[in-house]
Amino acid sequence: MSGNLFIITAASGAGKTSLVRELLARDSHIKLSVSYTTRRPRPGEVNGEHYHFVDEATFLKMLSEGDFLESAHVHGARYGTSQTRVDQALTTNDLILEIDWQGAAQVRKLYPSAISIFILPPSITELESRLRGRGQDSEEVIIKRLGAARDEMSHVGEFDYVTINDKFEESLQDLAAIVRSQRLKCNTQLTQNAALIKGLV
Repeated sequence: MSGNLFIITAASGAGKTSLVRELLARDSHIKLSVSYTTRRPRPGEVNGEHYHFVDEATFLKMLSEGDFLESAHVHGARYGTSQTRVDQALTTNDLILEIDWQGAAQVRKLYPSAISIFILPPSITELESRLRGRGQDSEEVIIKRLGAARDEMSHVGEFDYVTINDKFEESLQDLAAIVRSQRLKCNTQLTQNAALIKGLV
């Protein structure tokens, strides 16, 4: 494994997906791991790009066969990350996992060197406003998501880095700085620039 594995977690509505999408657009050396899920696609989502959308039976079969690095049951749907796909991607690129705190805990056990980042909203009021602004969820779902958000955010202390997504560009620069700092760590440089460093010393 030569690439860095970044775990990015946030409560629904905190802006994680938008931040990650823009980070990927600006940095060609980092890729996004595409998870499997049993939930229905939202408007504009593409199978294989945003998620691998599968039915319950297919997901449970993959789970029983040990295909998932991590999996979770969230908001009535199942989510899972393929370990094979992660290992393949890390041979050539840095990789982002967009997963919840439960999945993050599972991944850290298998990849202790993974870098975990939690994205917080500036307030509960703003989080609720963002959820309502999507226009995708019923009142009942929004209330459930807000309750789940408080539980999710209570695990923020388990992560390596935290950024508050109040001003989008500032939060994006925070993420980019974390990624860049990890690439400049000595162990990473010794691996990726072995020939150069050998020639210098």
